[in-house]
Amino acid sequence: MTTMTDTSNAARFREFKMPDVGEGLTEAEILKWYVQPGDTVTDGQVVCEVETAKAAVELPIPFDGVVHELRFPEGTTVDVGQVIIAVDVAPGSGDPVADEPAEAPASEAAPEEPKGRQPVLVGYGVSESSTKRRARKGAETAPPAAAPAAVQAELNGQGTAAVPEARPLAKPPVRKLAKDLGIDLATVTPTGVGGVITREDVHAAATPSEPVAPEAPPVVAEAEVPVQQGARETRIPVKGVRKAIAQAMVGSAFTAPHVTEFVTVDVTRTMKLVAELKEDKDMAGVRVNPLLIIAKALLVAIKRNPEVNAVWDEANQEIVQKHYVNLGIAAATPRGLIVPNIKDAHDRTLPQLAASLGELVATARDGKTSPAAMAGGTVTITNVGVFGVDTGTPILNPGESAILAVGAIKLQPWVHKGKVKPRQVTTLALSFDHRLIDGELGSKFLADIAAILEQPKRLITWA
Repeated sequence: MTTMTDTSNAARFREFKMPDVGEGLTEAEILKWYVQPGDTVTDGQVVCEVETAKAAVELPIPFDGVVHELRFPEGTTVDVGQVIIAVDVAPGSGDPVADEPAEAPASEAAPEEPKGRQPVLVGYGVSESSTKRRARKGAETAPPAAAPAAVQAELNGQGTAAVPEARPLAKPPVRKLAKDLGIDLATVTPTGVGGVITREDVHAAATPSEPVAPEAPPVVAEAEVPVQQGARETRIPVKGVRKAIAQAMVGSAFTAPHVTEFVTVDVTRTMKLVAELKEDKDMAGVRVNPLLIIAKALLVAIKRNPEVNAVWDEANQEIVQKHYVNLGIAAATPRGLIVPNIKDAHDRTLPQLAASLGELVATARDGKTSPAAMAGGTVTITNVGVFGVDTGTPILNPGESAILAVGAIKLQPWVHKGKVKPRQVTTLALSFDHRLIDGELGSKFLADIAAILEQPKRLITWA
């Protein structure tokens, strides 16, 4: 390879690094390129789809130009911070660039970044980790990235950089969160390093009077991985999403002392309410099913037992009670099991909750669930009944204190008003963290959910 010395050509080419799209992840697999060398791209245009240990994410490029080079083929796993695409931001201004970009003169070089992981924005990446990683088959070593255009800007007469006004700095998941909450990032005061807007800043702008606890990463499952088929056995590599979920479940099972309690309940009146709501004009256009009433019953039960909605902070030896409910719903998708959550579900009316559930399921089915949608859950519902299963003993998602499993609703003989009659019956299983939820509190919480499903009118009197 040859090295260019023409600084005008060096300034032409900008490199886009693999961003930390999931906050804290170290690598991602390139699933699909949407552009090829020679294609024109614009600021904000999606150039590729990548899959992390959390979800499949589309990556937008943060500048205009013409694609010069794709550094990695589809199917390659790339470390966060490696350059994945080079773009000619001034096409037609000179000869094609050689294989390696030129080094800028010392007077124009970008200032050295501090060591350690830095806040990651689209197009910037992270500083080199001190941890040595084993080389990955098929991976390439990316050349040094060119300095951002803002750093290379000429100085004006007062000694300050003549840099055009930039949009607020925030990671893609934080931008998505702000969009979901209707927050203009330009009005948010950043507290992150280098003026980066964090999730907490967005939540503070939405509810400035209430502090927000750190959000825990979601746990998702992978649909399929490459296999090695033999005559008598099949070996499936444990990597990516499957490795992440295995580590998270082991960590949860052997860190939080799980307790699971069960209750079998007559939900005949709940099923009648579901039928009535389907005919209600106020519920027109939204999907009404038993899960909607179960979700509302759980939210009401949390209101009556707020200590359940908490998390154990091992580092500080504190119980952090949360005054908001991000309700996780386990959803089966073509990519596997994911657990997106409805933000601030406690503030939603029944029609709003139904609309949110419908949107959550549709987005998950289409494979468009973002990492932000799966982060920060406080309590989860998993509906194993859709598979005909009576119940189970669910494992807590890391960062949550309770998870409710809902079994199949079946017509069974039941003693009702002193007589055995056929009734709609289901079994609920509640797993909770015994460090912060005692048996009495867990039992009261589960009993409240069951009581509401048995007598749905309590939704009105207890809400």
